[in-house]
Amino acid sequence: MRYPKFLEKNGTIGLVAPSFGCTIEPYKSAFENALKKWKKMGYKTDLGPNCYESKGIGISNTPKLCAEELNEWYCSDKNDVLIACGGGELMCEIVPFLDFERMKHVKPKWYMGLSDNTNFTFLANILMDTAAIYGPNAPAFGMEPWHESITDAFNLLCGKTKQAHGYDMWELEGLKDEEHPLLPYNLTEPVVIKKYPDKDVELEGRLLGGCLDILELYPGTRYDKVKEFSEKYKEDGIIWFLESCDLNIMGIRRALWRLKESGWFSHVKGFLIGRPLCFGTELFGCNQYDAVTDLLKEFDVPIIMDLDFGHLSPKMPLISGGTAKIKVMGNQIDILYTFK
Repeated sequence: MRYPKFLEKNGTIGLVAPSFGCTIEPYKSAFENALKKWKKMGYKTDLGPNCYESKGIGISNTPKLCAEELNEWYCSDKNDVLIACGGGELMCEIVPFLDFERMKHVKPKWYMGLSDNTNFTFLANILMDTAAIYGPNAPAFGMEPWHESITDAFNLLCGKTKQAHGYDMWELEGLKDEEHPLLPYNLTEPVVIKKYPDKDVELEGRLLGGCLDILELYPGTRYDKVKEFSEKYKEDGIIWFLESCDLNIMGIRRALWRLKESGWFSHVKGFLIGRPLCFGTELFGCNQYDAVTDLLKEFDVPIIMDLDFGHLSPKMPLISGGTAKIKVMGNQIDILYTFK
């Protein structure tokens, strides 16, 4: 596994928009405030041509132009790390235009993004053997003040920490809007971790995963190298981290069925499940827990649910493709990245 170099003091942060750009509120103002904050902290920024574009369908520009931006900014020596401008809907359409072979043979670079950015954070692992960070998109760094999770993500990007952890409270409904673009998270709900079986857990293995809405696109495609990846790292074992956005309860269950039947969960050591956006809903007598455990219990490994990553903030940063030691004790999760 290739681990990129961390962002050094006074380094340059590259910003790209392979999914949505920062053209509407509250994202535009939050993004611009993030740029100001980074400048004040001593960092330079290198903006790709699509950061303020909205010409595409579900992404910032045409698939070809979005891919060209990511190809060039990843391979450029003018920036040190990349952070995505946002999530979106159709980043998958840029994938055929991405030059994975070229990127695989240049110096690896940290790429951080969430949601639709699974199309790169995940594929970087299985196609380029390169670690990436499943963490906040650029506008999140514009909030005032930073939540602890934002500080944790930036410290991880800078190599100032090798750890991640859960938090005490989470946001069911955000207050950020066009008139209040810089508001922090509206933390109203206590974190309650669900464990199956219901006991404390210690795991060690290689993290792999992302947004289930995106992952379910790839089984059977030419980009599906998951079984090869799992076989290569079978001695480590795979710890899958999964969360969802638009999928309802049945959508989550169908997606997991597809991944399972595609053989993706070979050499699995455990499952980390982030709070779904459909949190608290039920369909046909099936809730968010049944949708997961009914499909995954056959693997006889720990399933840890309602964790702090995904579309209901806050989000602890996860190194996709990286090795980690994980402890779930009581109502707290702690992750130590081991970079093997």
